[in-house]
Amino acid sequence: MFNYKLNEGMQVTDNERFILDVIRREGSISQSRVSQSSPLTQQSTHRIIGGLLGRDLLQAGPPLPGGGRGKPSPSLQLATKTVFSVGIAINTDCAIMSLTALNCELVEEVRFRFPPLSRQSTLERLQAALERICSRNSVDRASLVGVGFSMNGYFVADRRQINAPEPLRDWSLIDLQPLLEETFGLPVWLENSVSAAAVGESLCGAGRWARSFAYLGFNYGFGGGLVIEGKPFFGANGNAGELSSILTRDEQEVRPALRYLLEVLQEQGVDVDSIEDIWLRFDSRWPGVETWIERVMPCLNRIINALSGILDPQAIVFGGQLPVALGEALMARVEYWGGDRYGVNATRPRLVMGQQSCDAAARGAALIPLRACFFV
Repeated sequence: MFNYKLNEGMQVTDNERFILDVIRREGSISQSRVSQSSPLTQQSTHRIIGGLLGRDLLQAGPPLPGGGRGKPSPSLQLATKTVFSVGIAINTDCAIMSLTALNCELVEEVRFRFPPLSRQSTLERLQAALERICSRNSVDRASLVGVGFSMNGYFVADRRQINAPEPLRDWSLIDLQPLLEETFGLPVWLENSVSAAAVGESLCGAGRWARSFAYLGFNYGFGGGLVIEGKPFFGANGNAGELSSILTRDEQEVRPALRYLLEVLQEQGVDVDSIEDIWLRFDSRWPGVETWIERVMPCLNRIINALSGILDPQAIVFGGQLPVALGEALMARVEYWGGDRYGVNATRPRLVMGQQSCDAAARGAALIPLRACFFV
């Protein structure tokens, strides 16, 4: 087992986690409002806040308007320069590394636009990139709490291994965590790409207004992630959200996986060579786009209606490597099944695009160590 211990100043109690999480949700908040949101006494809340400020886990910001009479008090914000985490996403055609601060804001993201087929050479490049990112941003390695690592695929072997798509065969069916911890010298949290993206969405996207939602990851494959009552739900084996499992074998090639869109576009003579390329240059006028949409909508409608009926979430988020224009076209064609009763339909989940501006899996992966160490 990798032996690593957080700096004493970074270790937090359950009550401190609660306070940090309240401030995370608000972004900037007055001390009085923190006390109103806390089940602790005002005295205990103020003492905890003072301790967090003294350890540079919180910082004081400008006073907020509407604070009442008297001299306004500084606002409270999560620290931006003392605690960081790293996120890594391994896709079939690119690798992404992100550095994120305790306030859940992205510091820097680096994209490697090459198929990461070789595990060893990719890890060497990522390790070197981490050193450069830390140097450019004046980040001391002692301030890194860990690495969140995400990859397409599903878990096997008691959640120790990921069975990834064929292009990532070199990463599949091995115990990645000890290898990654040795490479980066930091504790590592392992997650599949879509569940990692759902974690990111819960902290920095739809989760700000939707306590329960399903996240649809349109990547080389197709999968889902679940957030229930504000908490990621991974399932007994780490594979909650493997939505393609409700489809028959004959339907696998007409599920909304972007590998099949890539094939259709190339058959139509569109000059694209990867999922990443589609994401960067997508044009709804490309020949083959309409064909693919019509082909996948029956399966997508079934999946969305199943999620609506079984989970009853507030939202279903369209994300992964899905271009915004394509996601909007898919959402416009979703049909909720079932008739009304007495002229009234059941409330259905709101369909929205993922609200993260950078790579969803890498962003979410970086937030996993922060959630584990500092938030509830």
